[in-house]
Amino acid sequence: MSADGYIDDASPERLRLSSAADFDRVDGVRATCDAILVGAETIRRDDPKLLLRSPARRERRVARGVPGDLVKVTLTSGGDLDPAARFFTTGDVAKLVYTRADVVPALAERLGDAAEVIDAGDPVSLPRVLADLWTRGIRRLMVEGGGGIHTRFLTEDLADELQLVVAPFFLGDPAAPRFVRPGVFPQSPRRPMRLDAVTRVGDLALLRYLIGGARG
Repeated sequence: MSADGYIDDASPERLRLSSAADFDRVDGVRATCDAILVGAETIRRDDPKLLLRSPARRERRVARGVPGDLVKVTLTSGGDLDPAARFFTTGDVAKLVYTRADVVPALAERLGDAAEVIDAGDPVSLPRVLADLWTRGIRRLMVEGGGGIHTRFLTEDLADELQLVVAPFFLGDPAAPRFVRPGVFPQSPRRPMRLDAVTRVGDLALLRYLIGGARG
């Protein structure tokens, strides 16, 4: 995020706040996970592939007996997803879409073989999503955003670790998306996160926080 908490600007084009070195670091973190989750708005706005960038990391995963890329996961309340999005069209991996029960039939028909559409309650329940992922062998889930997803995982106290990279500039645009939205956060002055590490990545600062059950 920018120094004042924004993860993008308000223009149609995605603003890259990070650096090549940090993108590579993130790729390394991805390689340690079983699945990666973004919200439907991130798919619509950024059209991400969510694949590993490094062939060597992909090969090491395969050598360990796991898929070369991560299972892709998204959440949607209304089902507004395009089957031509790169989330669905790239990577020989499972794509899982969690949505409300009443949305499942139409969305499953629209996506066809591009993804499995799963009833996650009404409204979409994160504990229900996580429980289903567990049954599928997902033990380490990387949540990449956007702001609404970050807010839900943090306010519902479902995150174990936060890796926050701060860019050395300000955006100052109230119309731009922020790292989190307003909410009641259990990570409060009475129950703060624990700062586990601070790492310099060029002019960026990586802050690694442990949360809740991961504080130990």
